[in-house]
Amino acid sequence: MSGDTIPGEPIGVRRSVTPETDFPDPSAANVTYDPSLERLREFSRPLETTTEYGSPAYVSEFRSRSADRTRNDVDDRFTDEDWGLVQRALERVSRMELVCLDRMVGRHPEHSYCCRLFVPREYGRIALAWAKLLDQAPEDRDPDFYTLQLPDWEETAIRVLPDPGVTVVLGSDYTGEAKKSFLRLFMYRAKRRGGLGLHAGTKRLTLETEEGLSEVNQAFLGLSGTGKSTLTGHGCWLESPESAVMLQDDVCALFPDTLAGSEGGGLYIKTIGLDSEEQPALHRAATQPEAVLENVAVDPDGTVDFDDGSLTTNGRAVIRREDLPSAASGIDCERADQVFFITRNPLMPPIARLTPEQAAVAFMLGESVETSAGDPDRAGESIRVVGTNPFIIGPEGEEGNRFADLMSETDAECFVLNTGSVGSKGIEVADTISILTAAARGEIEWTTDETLGFEVPTRVPGVEIGEFHPQENNDGYESKLAALREDRREYLAGFETLREEIREAIY
Repeated sequence: MSGDTIPGEPIGVRRSVTPETDFPDPSAANVTYDPSLERLREFSRPLETTTEYGSPAYVSEFRSRSADRTRNDVDDRFTDEDWGLVQRALERVSRMELVCLDRMVGRHPEHSYCCRLFVPREYGRIALAWAKLLDQAPEDRDPDFYTLQLPDWEETAIRVLPDPGVTVVLGSDYTGEAKKSFLRLFMYRAKRRGGLGLHAGTKRLTLETEEGLSEVNQAFLGLSGTGKSTLTGHGCWLESPESAVMLQDDVCALFPDTLAGSEGGGLYIKTIGLDSEEQPALHRAATQPEAVLENVAVDPDGTVDFDDGSLTTNGRAVIRREDLPSAASGIDCERADQVFFITRNPLMPPIARLTPEQAAVAFMLGESVETSAGDPDRAGESIRVVGTNPFIIGPEGEEGNRFADLMSETDAECFVLNTGSVGSKGIEVADTISILTAAARGEIEWTTDETLGFEVPTRVPGVEIGEFHPQENNDGYESKLAALREDRREYLAGFETLREEIREAIY
């Protein structure tokens, strides 16, 4: 390992990483480079339960991301202990049998990166699942990002070095840590290049109009478990020549002239309650032999129960894009025509249309509920996450400013989309899909609600929208709304770099 120590630090602890020299050489004797998917499955055969569909299922010790154990050296002051963890991990792997894979995050010629993952050979299942999410890297492409994941570590710690593109995952065997290690850096690089990383899914609707077929691109910003995958993957019951296709499920990079996707191979979907009638496309893809199940209830005879949350309510399946009829061949689009902020706030209507300034407020608020993907101990609690993106690196206020600037360069319509309930009145998936389709067609009739401070629908084809009035479904609504607004003001005041015109657009 190379690099200089700083005065006064313990001998042997250094504060830099050069991934090209500090990470193992893929040609080393202890490294199996780019094994086939079949061989990766063989490496973890002792950990597998084979499902009734012929797919592998695994149970990990860690069943969600360890957000409270994650630090990056941009936002956090790294100590000798932090640097020592990174150094010891890189030193230890020279004595371990490893698997090494290269994959591409993104397809856009200007916004794609080569990702190199190292895991111990016996944890080939992590590499197997991750490999199915991304495209194969070209043989002559050098890595941009490096992740080393060592599940059998004496403590749990995730350390991120954004500038050299390095992540070290210690003491966690959760596949989601490998996945997000690269997507986190993909979004960071987008921001450094004048864009903005979005924790968002995208889809394209092709609709008949008087002028002929027209395309509408929709983007959905939401935390894991709020319905993002369901909405992006849904065909909206459209029939040829109309269609609805998924472009991207999880993370995108927004620029003035493009919305670049990240994962070209597959999706990492939540499986709890996955239903063949309500979500037929996702259910079918999750029951293919090529799927990989993680922390899903599977009996010894291979019977799968997506309704059983005894292991965790954050059960996952890696599914292939090619097994989704609604998946487009591409993952990028030139623009976002409509942007939806997914919430589960019971004081919000099923949909509301926002001004550009209110959209920046919605971005900063990121109001949702905690899910088992983030913190199982707090699942169901109301939370706020800027941009509904828990992977931001750098000042969060600057994220809101950048979002506002990028939106000002487009004519995108922005909405708050409630996928939970309005008070005690639940919102079904069918209601939300009808709302999205009507929004794309421009068929929603709007009025300004002076109490709420934004536009709400008075008519949505196919939805009894009158049943979802927030005032009628929430006892003490006005006092609850007043308290919510005051809380929002205090929250936004905590972002020193956020522009004043955004703070003043509170709704």
